Amino acid sequence: MWRTINSFVVLAVFTLFTPGFVLAQQAQETRTLIHMKTSLALDDAQICAVPNIAWATVKAGHKVTILVDASAVTSVTKGFGWFRGLIGSDSTALDRAGLPQRERESLAQQMGVPLEQVPHNYGEYFDFLKKMGVEIYGNRTMMLLYKIDPARVASSVTSVPLAKMVDAFASADRVIVY
Repeated sequence: MWRTINSFVVLAVFTLFTPGFVLAQQAQETRTLIHMKTSLALDDAQICAVPNIAWATVKAGHKVTILVDASAVTSVTKGFGWFRGLIGSDSTALDRAGLPQRERESLAQQMGVPLEQVPHNYGEYFDFLKKMGVEIYGNRTMMLLYKIDPARVASSVTSVPLAKMVDAFASADRVIVY
């Protein structure tokens, strides 16, 4: 009986240290969904934390999706608001929200990149994340409720129907809400 147990233990240890098993374990990445619900105008601290968490999560080797929902859809819309709509602004609230220099310096240090590579405003930040492979979706139904034309949404954001949102939630290993 001990011979059988010893053989099993040797086989288990051998399996754990074979290159294929080790690579399979390293390749397992988690899928993180960041649910961004709050408008920049309502609480800039919440919405500004989103890209930092997304970047750190990507840097850790995980897949990230940002879902722009509820009042946050107004922050990714070009010319949103009655005054900006009248003058035909081609910028979003995120484009107009600059990253403070101390935050840029902190991000450069934490992420191990030169300061020149850190975005200057949150609109650039979302474009930067998109280039890193972050999927960024916007709730098309909320856009309809806010009377937002999906063509006026930042290019980094893809307008999606409710079914796609359900898929994003269902496929996530973890959900972070801001």
